[in-house]
Amino acid sequence: MFDWVGEMLSYSFISRALLVGTLVSLCAALLGVSLVLKRSSMIGDGLSHVGFGALAVAMAVGAAPLAFTLPVVILAALALVRLSESSRIKGDAAIGMISTGALAVGVMVLSLSRGANADISSYLFGSVLVLSREDVVLSLWLGAAVLLFYALTYRRLFTVTFDESFAKATGLWTWLYNTLIAVLTAVTVVLGMRMMGAMLISSLVIFPALTAMRLCKSFLSVTLTAAAVSLASFAVGMSLSYLYAAPAGASVVLVNVLMFLVFTLVRRFRARAA
Repeated sequence: MFDWVGEMLSYSFISRALLVGTLVSLCAALLGVSLVLKRSSMIGDGLSHVGFGALAVAMAVGAAPLAFTLPVVILAALALVRLSESSRIKGDAAIGMISTGALAVGVMVLSLSRGANADISSYLFGSVLVLSREDVVLSLWLGAAVLLFYALTYRRLFTVTFDESFAKATGLWTWLYNTLIAVLTAVTVVLGMRMMGAMLISSLVIFPALTAMRLCKSFLSVTLTAAAVSLASFAVGMSLSYLYAAPAGASVVLVNVLMFLVFTLVRRFRARAA
């Protein structure tokens, strides 16, 4: 009945996609909880637009996509933190300014260069074929970094997430935690957009956290549930993608949407029964 599982895993590019996607989904869900609670969840969408612009430039000049895009997106994440904390340009306005500017650069570069459109389409909409061993290694480091970050700073991260003003008053370096979250999110977005696509990667940051919040109340329960939902959605989405020859990124996102709807219905039934 499940012979297709072994068949699916026999393809090396699918095995790489499953490993990278599992780690990216886990990291995106963990980081997404803090970002959603701080109302900064659209940073994932903004950074994906920056990544698209950087990829367009990399393709046009013949640079290595990952090596060129990763530092650019990290710098954009640091700029967003800087703008949000030390200027009058706050939150969504800062994200919109940087993301639309980067997207415009990408579109302009593509229109002026020839032959790059076909190459970058796999990054725009996602493709399991573009994942390499370098992505696997980087995703392993990313997963270890995010898990270590949560293990060492859980209580302080909780304080910064729910009451940043109080955290500052107690002497916590809130800028440091915000910077670490932004940088880790940037790496997650760059890795994820190669498989999910620049247009869909932000869903991995937003949906698991929102889904978990339908039923869970505490920070710990939301975090653990979001991680579980994200991993399950990715596994089911990839399976559907293989079985029905559907786009991997779109399949994973649609499963996330379905999970959100299911959790919402369960919440309503629970409220009526109470």
